[in-house]
Amino acid sequence: MEQQAHEDLHFVIISDSVGDTARKVLQAVLAQFPSITVHMYHYPFIRKMKDLEPVLKEAKELKAFVIHTLVVEDLSEFTDSFCAAENLPCYNILKALVSDISEKTGQQPLRRAGALHRLDDEYFNRISAIEFAVKYDDGKDPKGFLDADLVLLGVSRTSKTPLSMFLANKNIKVANLPIMPEAAVPDEIWQVDPKKIVGLTNDAEVLNNFRKERMIAYGLSPETIYSDMDRIRAELEYAYELYNKLGCIVINVSKRSIEETAAIIMSSIEISDTTIIP
Repeated sequence: MEQQAHEDLHFVIISDSVGDTARKVLQAVLAQFPSITVHMYHYPFIRKMKDLEPVLKEAKELKAFVIHTLVVEDLSEFTDSFCAAENLPCYNILKALVSDISEKTGQQPLRRAGALHRLDDEYFNRISAIEFAVKYDDGKDPKGFLDADLVLLGVSRTSKTPLSMFLANKNIKVANLPIMPEAAVPDEIWQVDPKKIVGLTNDAEVLNNFRKERMIAYGLSPETIYSDMDRIRAELEYAYELYNKLGCIVINVSKRSIEETAAIIMSSIEISDTTIIP
């Protein structure tokens, strides 16, 4: 089939808060169209008509798709009406679900801007979890393993720190520990419930590439013991033996994003038997 030529697409994202919801929905959709050239314009914290009107005028000039998560009714309705009058594609991300839930429950929505990001107990718990992840990163203090909601183990370059921070943003207190044959495993690890431990692994070839790139980034030769394949295989074998002794879940991160690995962890954290997810 012959491909049609296409013009660049413009997307205007409008939110009364930070705008993450609409942006993530759009990014998920655009991932299905990798060859399209996209221009994205992000307008957060739009809470007054005087701020909204110039944004919509710009959308009109750009002939843009308008995507919004405005919950204040007059702003939301004005945006929908403006786009309809100007023949602009308009997507009110929250409207249908809010309406259906309201109809099902008989309760009226708060219509409060930024309700998702309010400074409540959940917010401060998230900040506390982030601080915890920083404090107990890379096994800095073994006491953290006993206080953690989750303990991540893994050889170097298995995404322990990025995963810890991502999960901390889900209000999960995470401590992590690098695994290597020469380093003794802290006694505290053996006191942790195996249900709260996740062993991370990776393919040897992937680790080899990652570690060479890391050495180059440091201005060093890529050919070191750190990136040696025999050394990497020995590390992985040692890690697997440790995971088997602990009876913890094991996840291979080689073909997974941080988000995918985190989703597996959050859905599997109660598993007590050693489970290997290749």
